[in-house]
Amino acid sequence: MKLDPSLSNLDAVFPADFTEEQKAKAKTLFLKTLSLMAHRFYGGKMQTVPRCGIYGLNWFNVWYTPGVSKVSTTIRDDNDESFALSARGNLVAVVSDSTRVLGDGDCTPPGGLGVMEGKAMIMKYLGGVDATALCVDSRGKDGKNDPEKLIEFVKMVQHSFGAINLEDISQPNCFRVLDELREACDIPVWHDDAQGTACVTLAGLLNALKLAGKTLGDARIVLLGAGASNTTIARLIIADGGDPARMILFDSRGGLHAGRDDIRKDPRHYRKWELCEKTNPGRVTTEEEALRGADVLIALSTPGPDTVRREWVRSMAPRSIVFACANPVPEIWPYAAKEEGAFIVATGRGDFPNQVNNSICFPGILKGALLVRARKITDGMAIRCAHSIAEFSERRGITPDDIIAKMDETEVFAKEAADVAEQAVKEGVARTPLSWQEVYDRAKADIAASRRLADDMMATGHIKRPPQEMLDEALAAAIAAMR
Repeated sequence: MKLDPSLSNLDAVFPADFTEEQKAKAKTLFLKTLSLMAHRFYGGKMQTVPRCGIYGLNWFNVWYTPGVSKVSTTIRDDNDESFALSARGNLVAVVSDSTRVLGDGDCTPPGGLGVMEGKAMIMKYLGGVDATALCVDSRGKDGKNDPEKLIEFVKMVQHSFGAINLEDISQPNCFRVLDELREACDIPVWHDDAQGTACVTLAGLLNALKLAGKTLGDARIVLLGAGASNTTIARLIIADGGDPARMILFDSRGGLHAGRDDIRKDPRHYRKWELCEKTNPGRVTTEEEALRGADVLIALSTPGPDTVRREWVRSMAPRSIVFACANPVPEIWPYAAKEEGAFIVATGRGDFPNQVNNSICFPGILKGALLVRARKITDGMAIRCAHSIAEFSERRGITPDDIIAKMDETEVFAKEAADVAEQAVKEGVARTPLSWQEVYDRAKADIAASRRLADDMMATGHIKRPPQEMLDEALAAAIAAMR
């Protein structure tokens, strides 16, 4: 069978004699190989094009000197005019020091460009938001990454952007960078690895619990991994009604609890210590014990596929829920978790059922914050976004293999934007209070325009279709590697 250029038949093109594990591994190899080839073919994912028209020679005098002088002095007299008179009002900086890129760790500052450009592409296509990738060298003279350098950088560039999306910053620096910048900057500073992952995970969890006949407040929840993602997930779950006494988090040294003096004595880990004080009152130390009878496992830990053991899943409560969201390989293959009795399994990947991925969240929440010119994105706005996603998904129908909206469901992003903007107005962090309907209509129109632009560029050849030979070569390499 020939691989379709849309990749829609990807699951069907692997040899019939491949086991489920071989298919999963081959698929991962194919996607990585094709990604490298396609990035080289296109020279990256983003480019800059004008927003305005050039209708004749004198329009250069309007867009640049002498006409633009009036724009400069107007903004000088009222800096908030920059949101209306420049691209700033719809522009996000995707900022990273590339110290924790996906599951690959420190990739050096330029090593994060592929991911940051990817965020920018998704923001534009799904949320109608312009974005640019800024990968920063935050290393000091001693060669160690200095969070102060990253903080200072963002403070300096904030005046050119409507929001900042922090990404792939290693812990514990990520906590300090986010917390300080949220207060120091007059625009939203959003850490997508932390707040974005927490938002979409909460959305998926709410619907999974409904299908399983369980509630957030009664569920026993185990979180494997205590980095930026899971600590923020735990914090939002608690804020939304989860019982911290029924939650246990694990880092590389064991369970988090009030007896973890190694965390208490290190001021850099203040976010983890807050959870040590609230969760795991029984001071459980092993994953095996914690998962026995647990309702939910949320893993954002070391990429698998054997980080989460089959016997752990087997010991969980009936109708258990497993979120194995490490990238690029989940902590346990979905088919393996299902074989051990899991009722609902989710991953961070779009090639398996139930993708719980930030991409369903950050385009909408950032669009809503930008449209009302919010000064920050609060936890309340993130929780509202999670419920917006969950409610949208439930209305269009959910099943154990379809708990959350997908990236091609355009409507969800406009609804998120409107709900988040409404929450920003309610909390008093919006510069420009707009009604729910005004935000929804503008977001929907901008998203439609972004998609039309991409479609038009593909149709006219300004974006060239990747050659079939490239797809075939990547597929053949993946299959051969598994033989």
